Amino acid sequence: MKLVVTGCNGGVGKRVVKLALQRDHSVVGLDLADGPFTDNLLTTQEASNFTYLQVDLTNYEASLAAIRGCEGIIHLAETEYLRVAHPNPGDFVVATHNTNVVASWNVLRGAAELGIKRIAQASSVNVITMVYSKKCDFRYFPLDEMHPCLPDEPYGLSKLICEIQADSIIRRYPAMRIASLRLHWSIPDPTLASCKDPSGRIKQDLWGYVQEDSAADAFLRAVVEENGKWSGHEAFFIASPKHAYWDGTSQYCPIDSRELRVKYWPDVPIKDGFDVSGMEGFFDCAKAKRLLDWVHIDK
Repeated sequence: MKLVVTGCNGGVGKRVVKLALQRDHSVVGLDLADGPFTDNLLTTQEASNFTYLQVDLTNYEASLAAIRGCEGIIHLAETEYLRVAHPNPGDFVVATHNTNVVASWNVLRGAAELGIKRIAQASSVNVITMVYSKKCDFRYFPLDEMHPCLPDEPYGLSKLICEIQADSIIRRYPAMRIASLRLHWSIPDPTLASCKDPSGRIKQDLWGYVQEDSAADAFLRAVVEENGKWSGHEAFFIASPKHAYWDGTSQYCPIDSRELRVKYWPDVPIKDGFDVSGMEGFFDCAKAKRLLDWVHIDK
């Protein structure tokens, strides 16, 4: 399949490009930099199936031209250093919100105009009040896609709007299929997400993460696989089933999640049939497993 990967120079973008090429897809990478940052990741054979285009996705006509001729789109918002998309609230005023919302609409609406039916876009766990919010509002653990989304900051709001845009596009173009993947912090391994002090802002992130290659796998499954299990627009939490808080020693030894919950979130109930304890994390990704056949793997 010929895939477009927007934000291809970002942390997740580079891993998606690499994995897609390994699986024999051809890739057009879009970003704002003068050139791709993936060169050192690609073999000669992989590089021969990769094309890079410098594109400002806030320009609709430029976006349309860049995605023309592709069969699927993976739209990512992982690049701190580029204007295409913002992975955090930044100044909490307008740049993050406006850029993310315009870029996502241009990609979705452009795909509809060109008849491109398979899209996965990067949403975020921050559609729920989390680390960037003034105050968290967790109704239960583990969190799933039925949890209310009530962001109070521009990044989470922009991601929620991206999901609403996808709902709107599907109503008008029902043959399309769009996945909004609510990523947690994408990193190579869980030890990088550790924090010796689990209190403060880090508790609002629920000590979560997603291994970067597992995140890439989720995007490819959402676009490429045809298992007949879903259609229209669906949102999915993409996070590790384990939490990443550990004791800070040289050996990875996570603290019991029951202890973390009792200490920091004692008033949040546990869903019936679940037990958040041991190494179990605070996110329920059963929907991604059921519909995408996605299972998180630490490498």
